[in-house]
Amino acid sequence: MHIAKLANLQVKKSEVEKFSRELSVVISYFDELNGVDTSDIQPTSQTTGLENVLREDDLETEGSLNLQETLSGTESICNDYFKVPGILEERSDK
Repeated sequence: MHIAKLANLQVKKSEVEKFSRELSVVISYFDELNGVDTSDIQPTSQTTGLENVLREDDLETEGSLNLQETLSGTESICNDYFKVPGILEERSDK
């Protein structure tokens, strides 16, 4: 039950024994991995050798509005952004 509470899971009392057994099996796999000698293995975060292919951004500004032109159609502005009604209750005061 303690792990379920930490994970914010709602577990029925009838499921506790089943999940306890299953979790014990998973944890036993980690014990097996702890027995593997990895002292000669280099840590790695990438194994495929693939690299990101990036390109330069081509910014075409012809025909685009500047900031003042964009915001000229409204009076509801805050820090150079459109100000709109909040959609989340906890943020509705912003």
